[in-house]
Formats: sequence, structure tokens, C-alpha cells
Amino acid sequence: MLRRWKERRRALPSPNILMPPEGVALTLPVAGLGVRFTAQITDIVITTIAAVCLLILLLVLDISDPQTMFAVGALLFFLIRVPYYICAELAWNGQTLGKRLMKIKVVSHDGGPLTAHALVLRNLMKEAEIFLPATLLLTLDAATPLESVAALAWVSIALCVPLFNRHRRRLGDMMAGTHVIHLPVPVLLKDLASDAPLPAAGRKKFVFLAHQLDHYGAFELQTLETLLRNQSARPASGAADGKSATVAVIVEKIRRKIGYADPVPPQDRLRFLNAFYNAQRQHLEQRQLFGDRRENKHYAQDKEESPDPADP
Repeated sequence: MLRRWKERRRALPSPNILMPPEGVALTLPVAGLGVRFTAQITDIVITTIAAVCLLILLLVLDISDPQTMFAVGALLFFLIRVPYYICAELAWNGQTLGKRLMKIKVVSHDGGPLTAHALVLRNLMKEAEIFLPATLLLTLDAATPLESVAALAWVSIALCVPLFNRHRRRLGDMMAGTHVIHLPVPVLLKDLASDAPLPAAGRKKFVFLAHQLDHYGAFELQTLETLLRNQSARPASGAADGKSATVAVIVEKIRRKIGYADPVPPQDRLRFLNAFYNAQRQHLEQRQLFGDRRENKHYAQDKEESPDPADP
């Protein structure tokens, strides 16, 4: 039975895969209990500091009686805590200050948009799960052992619920249809122009003239950049020959388009494309400094067809 249970769990889709309504799978790691607990402690410290400051203000103004200080403090903590969680997650799209610090956020479990109803429900359920039973547990004493045990059991069960589901969802998340993820880390691709391959000994350097670089625009440059980045990635088995054939076809098309007379040996095709990319990019950047923004290879034809506003 244990082996069957493990096989069924392995057959389930990864909990880190989120499928939005657009149908494009997103890999968003589920936040662990440790990072969520740290974010929760941070939020509790923030709201506690705010409640203590208000309580001190009430004592200084002689509005509150010292004998009722604990009850007033618990009430202030509740009145600050509930709006804080709801308003913070509404304003920051599923994040509180603690979640922002730990780089986690709340998302809809079905991949759809995060609604205000879901955020309000999950935070009100947090009161019923943890805070109100914990407050009751602190106010009870030895004279009420059954109530203390019941409150302790309820809090313990609520804290153990995330341990038994793959998305680490507590009761409020299950009812609201949400779970907590790590924020994706943006990765900046390296600049192809900064690490262009140097010509080896005995190989010629590819040089392109200005009129040869006038045939293409920014769109073609971006397409060539995508090709070069794909070439730098490790090819799958059987895909190396297909990539070589694609590079050969593209090199010949560029040569014919720009009128590059010299043939390009097979071992120098990638060097030719890298050199052409760098030269084309520098050429377009220089032209853009003079106000000549070339979107694609049809810019010259579009310029000829557009009427001159100065003509009568």
C-alpha cells in the first residue's frame, strides 16, 4: 500500500506548475513552511508594535485603566491586525510587509486572477484558525483546563494542516482557493556583443560596409539574437545537425541579401553571424542617434510610400 501511494504521488503533476487560463504553464515554486512562518512572525511584530504604541498613547492620555490594559491591548491588536493583512494583500497583490521581505506572495490556486473575495476570506479564516484560539488560550487559566486543551488542540490541528498537502495550504487557503509561492527571480541574459568570439590565428576578420548593413532593421536583429542564443544552449540529441543546417541557410540568405561576395567556410558560420550581429547592432544604434529608427527591413519602402506633409 505504501508503494502504491508513492507511485500515485509521483504520477501527480508537480505542485510547482501553475496553469493560468491562457494555457501556458508557469513554474512557480511553492513557498515552504519555514519562509511562511518567518513572514508571519514579521507581520505579527509589525502589528504588535503598532498596538503597543496605541496602548501607550491611551495610558499617557489616561483614557485606559491599567487593570484593563491586557484586554484593551488584545482588542487593539485585533483591530489593527485584520485590516493590516487584508489591506496590505489587496494593495500589494497578495503580499504583506513580511511576505515582501521574504519574497513570497499569494496566488490563485487555479491560475486565475487574485480576487478581493479570496484575500478577505483567507485572512478572516486566519483569525478563526490561529489568532482567536491563541488569544483564548492566553486568557484561560488553570481553572478552565478543558477550554485550554480544546484551544490548544484546535491551534495544533490548524498548524498541522499544511503538512499534509502538496501545496502547503492552510484551511483559509483551501476555502479561498489560494496558495503561497516564491516570487520568480528575473534572469538577465548576457549581452552577445560583450563576449563576441575573437578570430583565431589564421582566420580572417569579417568586415561589413555601411551599405551592406542598411538592408535590415531592429526586428531582424532581434531574430538573429534569438538564433544565436539558441545556438549557445546545449543541443538535444539529434538536434545538432538540424541547427547546423539552419545556420547554413541563414548565412547564405544574409550573404545574398547584403551582397557579401566571399564564401563563408562551415567552421566560420557562427563567427560570421556573431560579427554581422555586432556590426548591425552598432549600425542601428548610430542611425538611431540621428533620429533614424529602423523597425525592420521594409523601412525604406515604407518611407518612400508615406506622403511628405510639406508637399501641396
